[in-house]
Amino acid sequence: MPSVPRTDDEVLATTDVSVLLRYGLTQDAFRTALFGDGAVAAAVTLDRMGVVPRSVAFVAKVVRAGGLAYAAGLAEPLPSREAAAVLRDWLETAATVTPPEGEDRVAHWLDAVAEIVGMRRDSRREAVRRDGRR
Repeated sequence: MPSVPRTDDEVLATTDVSVLLRYGLTQDAFRTALFGDGAVAAAVTLDRMGVVPRSVAFVAKVVRAGGLAYAAGLAEPLPSREAAAVLRDWLETAATVTPPEGEDRVAHWLDAVAEIVGMRRDSRREAVRRDGRR
């Protein structure tokens, strides 16, 4: 029986974002992967959980204001329990490898994730609008 090819979203959804954070925040050679595939994989994961971009952008602001350890310790960093657990894991991973002077990089990464979630949502809305006209 031939296998059904997986979509890019399915491939990215299986990406271990924690590993990309661990290496992308500590080694320059992996930074492109973190801000490329890692940000898209995180966005796919959170988007599938119904997370809105402003929630992720808010966590980026919390990281800038209070630091990674503070943000990771939030009881509910995102509205849904499942999404909050996923994001908390990422924040805890980042907090273990990132010195205080590098925390802004994580906030930038979260901003990138929020932007990608927003683009995905906008793209779906545009597709629905376009298909609705036919």
